[in-house]
Amino acid sequence: MNILLLGGTGDALQLARQLDPRTIYSLAGLGRVPQDLPCRVRVGGFGGAVGLAGFIRAEHIGLVFDATHPYAAQISANAAHACAQTGVAYWALRRPAWQAGPGDDWREVGDWADLTRALQAFRRPLFTSGREPLAHLDEIPPQQHWLVRCLDPHPGNARAQILGVRGPFTMDGERALMQQHDIDVIVSKNSGGSATEAKLAVARELGLPVLMQQRPTLPAATRQFFDLASAAQALLATQNRP
Repeated sequence: MNILLLGGTGDALQLARQLDPRTIYSLAGLGRVPQDLPCRVRVGGFGGAVGLAGFIRAEHIGLVFDATHPYAAQISANAAHACAQTGVAYWALRRPAWQAGPGDDWREVGDWADLTRALQAFRRPLFTSGREPLAHLDEIPPQQHWLVRCLDPHPGNARAQILGVRGPFTMDGERALMQQHDIDVIVSKNSGGSATEAKLAVARELGLPVLMQQRPTLPAATRQFFDLASAAQALLATQNRP
């Protein structure tokens, strides 16, 4: 069976490494493109749900597997719609969200305006929420200095430093980063998974609040998986089906 694997996450890359050339691994192209995969790699958008449906038909795709980021709501919506149009199964890996525990000071925020209001009480935020802050570097209040961590390098300015680095991150590394930059609040998406969870443990240890951005609502899938091992097992079994 030809499989379209929608990726861009560490989980998706682990799946792609196990699948053969009947699988097309699709990336938006915002980060590094792996060169050593046994499956095919496609980079770029599809042109919405209609374009994706056309691609599914042209490539004789029998299964679309959504392993995109939990906050990549638009591509997930397009995939669900395209699969409904073409009658193709739509499976998804839905990484469980992190849960606040004793000692955590998590404050849920919604859109950018909501986040900006919540940040007014702080001076030195650490953004670990992707590329969105890069579009607002000219709006930084005079009392604040931002430290923005995202996947790829980007120019900062007098009030912002950009770190282009990739996880996984360790407790020691996160602690050193926060203390070196005198961080007083963490901005995070509730992505789940272990690769970037250390920042939350360090925030708890240092007594730092976390502004946690709400998860978007994602479409229902024909089958949903909540851990990487079961997703890999199901994909391999499907790929090898006569």
